[in-house]
Amino acid sequence: MRYAKAVMSETAGHDFNNLRPGAARLGHVFARPKLVAVLCVVVLAALGWVYLALMLAGMGGSFGGYAAGMVQALCRPLPDGTWTAGGLAVVASMWGAMTLAMMLPSAAPMIMTYAGIADTAACKGERIVSPFVLAAGYMVVWLGFAVIATLVQIAITRMALLDTGMASASGLFSGAIFVGAGVYQFSALKHACLRRCQHPFPFFFANWATTAQGVFRLGLKQGLYCLGCCWAMMLVMFAVGVMNVIWMAGIGIVMAVEKMLTGRRFTHAVGVVLIVAGAAIILAALASHWPMRSS
Repeated sequence: MRYAKAVMSETAGHDFNNLRPGAARLGHVFARPKLVAVLCVVVLAALGWVYLALMLAGMGGSFGGYAAGMVQALCRPLPDGTWTAGGLAVVASMWGAMTLAMMLPSAAPMIMTYAGIADTAACKGERIVSPFVLAAGYMVVWLGFAVIATLVQIAITRMALLDTGMASASGLFSGAIFVGAGVYQFSALKHACLRRCQHPFPFFFANWATTAQGVFRLGLKQGLYCLGCCWAMMLVMFAVGVMNVIWMAGIGIVMAVEKMLTGRRFTHAVGVVLIVAGAAIILAALASHWPMRSS
């Protein structure tokens, strides 16, 4: 995970000329923390989106009827409400891919901040650790969230609050999710965690580590701050459809913009939109029952 020796040898005046051309180019790449950070975010997020695209293709039957049928069958519980091991694995992998696709891009400013400090440290000849280690700690937190989301999906499917095809939840429940996520946008915990995400430099400066274990712990802590900031927004996926790619991209963009801005205006504006949308969904669901009651 470390590439300190490569950086220190370069800053000490050595180069990679004694290596083969391919190895030398690779050495130069991994001696640049910012470039490694960009590759880390782009590659891992792309893997998440590719996996989700393959799942959607399978559900739509575009890569073969048998494969499509297998994916659809695994994503649904059995008639008695239980889930097969394959079904659990598919749903968990889906949530894991969603966290890669949605959360890593929003973590890019934090990872780039770490890489910037690492660049400065490397120029001073200090030992540094790859941004991959930081991202690994960050993603452990969100993969843990993926496991919890899988269990929540199983529970609400059994309660008939979410349809078995992983589409949207029932009207009242969807509206409640929107309203709850909107209210959380105004909470003190939300803003405390968001402030840490918006200003990672003081955190890294005060807690700088030069070992893989230490940097991994920094990633864990930043992941927890991000989880405290974004968990409610992620639950909106239950309301709009767990595999709704448009909403995935939209929510991912909103979370990324939140972390790049300062202040609370954008966050509060998003909260208002979520509350209004949730209230409209609830009213529409109630209105759909009124004719039935009157008859």
